[in-house]
Amino acid sequence: MSVDADTVRRIGRLARIRISEDEVSAYEGELNAILGFVEQLGEVDVSDVEPMTSVTPMVLRRREDAVTDGGHADRIVSNAPLTEDNFFMVPKVVE
Repeated sequence: MSVDADTVRRIGRLARIRISEDEVSAYEGELNAILGFVEQLGEVDVSDVEPMTSVTPMVLRRREDAVTDGGHADRIVSNAPLTEDNFFMVPKVVE
């Protein structure tokens, strides 16, 4: 894929960047170089590479995905300064 002058102008308009006619050819060359590099990356064989979530090897902690009824309202509001019927009470801020 290559970028032409019309595409550079369109990208500039979509990005709301003012591109003068003198700059169009420079941006055209830069965008084509970037796309060429991306095409090179597509040629790399990564079939034996595992997807990573971090650069350091780690195991994600997971909890069991189970539906529960909750039933912990009294424990949830136990540290609140003011509660009523297992609801948090806050000062009125709007008159």
